[in-house]
Amino acid sequence: MKKSLIALAFGTLGLGIAEYVMMAILPYIAEGLQVSIPMAGHLISAYALGVCAGAPMLVLARKFPLKNTLLGLVALMMIGNLCAAVAPNYWVMMVARFISGLPHGAYFGVASIVAEKLADKGKGSEAVSIMIAGMTVANLFGVPLGTSLCTLLSWRVTFLLVGAWGVLVLYYVWKWVPQVEGLPDTGFKGQFRFLKRPAPWLILGTTMLGNGAIFCWYSYINPLLTHVSGFSAESITFLMILAGFGMVVGNLIGGRLSDRYTPGKVAAATQFIICFALLAIFFVAPINWLTAILMCVCTTGLFTLSSPLQVSILHFSPGGELLGAAGVQVAFNLGNALGAYIGGLPLEAGLGYQYPALVGVPFSFVAFIMVMVFVKRYEKMQSV
Repeated sequence: MKKSLIALAFGTLGLGIAEYVMMAILPYIAEGLQVSIPMAGHLISAYALGVCAGAPMLVLARKFPLKNTLLGLVALMMIGNLCAAVAPNYWVMMVARFISGLPHGAYFGVASIVAEKLADKGKGSEAVSIMIAGMTVANLFGVPLGTSLCTLLSWRVTFLLVGAWGVLVLYYVWKWVPQVEGLPDTGFKGQFRFLKRPAPWLILGTTMLGNGAIFCWYSYINPLLTHVSGFSAESITFLMILAGFGMVVGNLIGGRLSDRYTPGKVAAATQFIICFALLAIFFVAPINWLTAILMCVCTTGLFTLSSPLQVSILHFSPGGELLGAAGVQVAFNLGNALGAYIGGLPLEAGLGYQYPALVGVPFSFVAFIMVMVFVKRYEKMQSV
């Protein structure tokens, strides 16, 4: 495996911990900042909105070397998480989470292009999946570690860990990632020209609604597992490791199958499975072992989708690849923000913690329809 791809994965590892650890430690942050759990859930949305605000800034950085842009984004990740670690109240924490999200989508956008340029012939999807692998490793090891530090010491130590990791990422990106050929500058307007076509919107819509469906449920996974499924608080770390293992497997499956078949077909099959898994969670949530299995199915599907959708947008955004690749992460995090907010509505209405999964089902079904339209009308035509 190329060291350059490992360095890129180190960056997504830090971003993954910063994003996903919130779901595991949400009750602790709510208690520490003296707010309700649904209100603390808005911190997830703040990060997601930061992603949405930061990604379009790549249009302004299109003339800079890709490696330099990566270094700047990693530095911003480090600053945002250090601010979160010392946040004195809820509103400062909200701002810190927004800052932490700013480099997320932009980093994925730049790193996706760099990874594909560094890939061996015919291995583009697999190279992108290696870059994304940092996110899955974050969920397998980083989030459980952050959860343990939160339980044993303080949730602030978790964000301090991410800030310190940023220093290492800066070093390895500088040392291992070579300068690669930049993209042709199509001008400011040229960066947006691909959005005139339906195919990119179908990809972005699938990403937003598909991830929104998952995050309706996953944003409140901790109280679901403890209050409804009956797991002990001490078992959450192990369950988060299981969820992270599913993400690792899903990422590997998504990358390899996309190179073998087509990204759209892989995404469609995965979205269909997620839709039924979320529906099943609503009905069987009190059965702890079955809920744990379905949790792994959903987290596997979440990252089986990542590489196919990331690669698809690169193929359908000529002249605006940088913005398109970052746009997938914008859609991903818009879905996160939408899911965290809408998933919290039944909780605020006094319903049980299994209801966010039910709320996610129609979002997942619409995402399935959209990706099927993409496959039938656009991907198939391109492959002919």
